[in-house]
Amino acid sequence: MTTLPHLNSLAVAEGVPEPAPDTPTAGVPDAAENLTVPERTKRVEVSDLEIKTLGACRYESPVATRLGQAAVHHVGRAERLLLDDRFSRVVAEGYSALPTFELAGPRNRIFFDPTKLRCGIVTCGGLCPGINNVVRGLVLELTHAYGVKEILGFRYGFEGMVARFGHTPLRLGPDLVASIHHQGGTLLGSSRGSQDPREMVDTIEALGLGALFVIGGDGTLKGATKIVAELERRNLPVAVIGIPKTIDNDIHFIDRSFGFESAFAAAVEAIRSAHVEANGARNGIGLVKLMGRHSGFIACHAALAATDANFVLIPEVPLRLDGERGFLRALERRLEHRAHAVIVVAEGAGQDLCAPSTGRTDASGNARLGDIGHVLRDRINEHFRAMGVEITLKYIDPSYQIRSVPASPSDSVFCWNMARNAVHAAMAGNTEMLIGRWHGRFVHVPLPLATRFRKQVDVNEDLWMSVVESTGQPIAFG
Repeated sequence: MTTLPHLNSLAVAEGVPEPAPDTPTAGVPDAAENLTVPERTKRVEVSDLEIKTLGACRYESPVATRLGQAAVHHVGRAERLLLDDRFSRVVAEGYSALPTFELAGPRNRIFFDPTKLRCGIVTCGGLCPGINNVVRGLVLELTHAYGVKEILGFRYGFEGMVARFGHTPLRLGPDLVASIHHQGGTLLGSSRGSQDPREMVDTIEALGLGALFVIGGDGTLKGATKIVAELERRNLPVAVIGIPKTIDNDIHFIDRSFGFESAFAAAVEAIRSAHVEANGARNGIGLVKLMGRHSGFIACHAALAATDANFVLIPEVPLRLDGERGFLRALERRLEHRAHAVIVVAEGAGQDLCAPSTGRTDASGNARLGDIGHVLRDRINEHFRAMGVEITLKYIDPSYQIRSVPASPSDSVFCWNMARNAVHAAMAGNTEMLIGRWHGRFVHVPLPLATRFRKQVDVNEDLWMSVVESTGQPIAFG
């Protein structure tokens, strides 16, 4: 049994077999690709949607007793949901040949004995509205629905699962989490960056965890996949369940991630403020930079909800500033006709216009972005100064304010359903999967599939067309 001194007060008495000598961990999932939804779904095979299980479910579920058999799925016979629900594909290929997701929800039997189960929760990556809601939901569902007594929260992301950092886990219970959903951020703290899966599994083994709930985005979920590989190498029966957290809403095969609705709702207020500023001056320009490294979902949804944006610039659409069909000429025409303009730009847009990052990356391994907000601010000012046109430009970057807000009522409901379905999945012995909503239903999504592609705005589909119609801007500049 692995023993870690700083965890002595939390260690279990019974051991597990000694781990094999260290060996390289399993390979990471396929690199993310930027594809349209139809292109992504065409690359998915039926076997890609199979969910790993730890073994046979030997225990009656207390949830089935309380809710009744009609409310639960029978193990191995859960209803399934089509990945691609377009009628044309169903007709062309038939139901039996199409990939389907397993529906989430309570099962009639479970893998773990709840009275002997110890669980862990970890929150990773940047802050996002709703993290505390998910943590609270996990604790309450484990405690009240299944009777689990031992729940540990790891401090400061994956770093808290590595002994050498010395972060002692928190014991979580209903009293401690009772009111945390009223606050933004995360009770457990977070951090960016990967850690050695062997060290993290050492901690899982020393604590005798049977289930680990991982709350995070694309990089975190890839890290969870590495944890699963190391657990399998050591033959440790631990359920690893992901709850996708990405403010950019860029994890594929889920309709939305928690916190996204709260984030773009908060962004609406920034756009409205920019509109007020722009209207308050002759040739006033409000420039708002929002989150979205590779995907412009927040910029699109916030602009549509605010209805005040005249230009929306996203990473998926190349940005050309100069020339008759460039952005600056379009902005000139807007000021000539209306004497004010509001611009919403996602942080990942127009990166070819920014100074090269020279290979620098952040703690999560992402390439450091150039500041397109500052580039646009300076280029717009220079352009109109050269023309002899006086403008008043106000630049707003509300990113950290947006990340820290509490979850909206809609997101609160969504977070609760994500949390309770994650608990049901873990109790049934499922692993290497996340909870997502697809076509309006909660489903089980294998982690390798969820991180194989990057979800982006499809510029040929309805979301981008609705933005273009709302703003009156060209489909593309250049």
